[in-house]
Amino acid sequence: MKILLLEDDQLLNNAIGQFMQLKGHTIASYKDGLSALEAIKSNRYDLLILDINVPKIKGLQLLETLHKEKIYTHTIFISALKDIDDISRAFELGCHDYLKKPFHLKELEIRVDKLLQTSYIPKCHIRLTENYSLNIEKEELLFKGEVQTLSERHMKIIILLANNKNHVVDYYLFEANAWDGMEVTIPTIRAEINRLKKLLKEEVILNIRNLGYMIKNPR
Repeated sequence: MKILLLEDDQLLNNAIGQFMQLKGHTIASYKDGLSALEAIKSNRYDLLILDINVPKIKGLQLLETLHKEKIYTHTIFISALKDIDDISRAFELGCHDYLKKPFHLKELEIRVDKLLQTSYIPKCHIRLTENYSLNIEKEELLFKGEVQTLSERHMKIIILLANNKNHVVDYYLFEANAWDGMEVTIPTIRAEINRLKKLLKEEVILNIRNLGYMIKNPR
């Protein structure tokens, strides 16, 4: 997995980087938020490990900036801060986990492995059904290997569901991602997803009553 690490403590930065490399991950390490932001804009990462209190751009501000620019990457925050407001803000911004310093490197590995064991971590090529697959990097939906034509909105819906495979995607997430944060009603979201379902040649998207929609792993 390709991981970006933002940690301004050089000793801890080195320790985490070396440990995760030994576990088979590729690590790009940065000590200030501005450098990390520039790297994330230029490269694709599977996971961000972010300290909160770092120079130039704080970790929370960095994640908020990424979301404003429609860059969504799975995130674990690490911090010595105890303020519940900071922790709450981290989860409001969409982080997947929070690890308080000091921590054992094995604990970080457990948290990372937990993400790997779910379908949250985006991969280049995701199989959706027996015949449908999604190329995340190229943003292409394929049926039996042939690229299918979708509207921009429908592609955003498919990508969101694929990146959260086996997990229910609620209406708030559709609004934030497929509608770019624009205010939209639940009936409008349902109608658009139903239009997409009618275009597909197989049952890909499942309606989870009163909760949202999901894509399950193919059998």
